[in-house]
Amino acid sequence: MKSYSVELREKIVAAHLQKNISIRKVANIFSVSRSLVQKLVLQQKLERNLQSKPRGKPQFSHLTNADIEPVRIS
Repeated sequence: MKSYSVELREKIVAAHLQKNISIRKVANIFSVSRSLVQKLVLQQKLERNLQSKPRGKPQFSHLTNADIEPVRIS
């Protein structure tokens, strides 16, 4: 699923904070969920930006080759 553009995120937050429209109404106007509106408003207040966060990264091992010992099967 693609993330929402920064422009749309800014419009959503501005509608709630600057125009004093309720979260429910903003969600209906922009056809998004209420939880998304809440998340964006909180992100704007805490982080002062609306950039989408990076998606999950591949897991890597914290062990080095020296830490890994071959398992012996008896």
